[in-house]
Amino acid sequence: MDNGELKGKVIECLQTIYDPEIPVNIYELGLIYETEILPINNVQIVMTLTSPGCPAAQVIPVEIEHKVKQIEGVNEVYVSVVWDPPWDKSMMSEAAQLELGFL
Repeated sequence: MDNGELKGKVIECLQTIYDPEIPVNIYELGLIYETEILPINNVQIVMTLTSPGCPAAQVIPVEIEHKVKQIEGVNEVYVSVVWDPPWDKSMMSEAAQLELGFL
């Protein structure tokens, strides 16, 4: 499996993970800033949360690491939570904005 294929599988996986308070997956919410396939199929994910006080701050990164690690071919998974740039609703996909009534 090449890096492009693996990255596609990682993104598909991220689309199955939801913020418990919002009925939209974290990828469509715009919480994933970067998905990078590193040498020997290690995966690095840079993400944010809707706010620093997000109750799911301890849950979502762990769920990402657990689920992505189960993808065939993935070696290690590194999840970094960053606050810059801060998340805002303009980062959501159009589908997510429609789902939440912002459009």
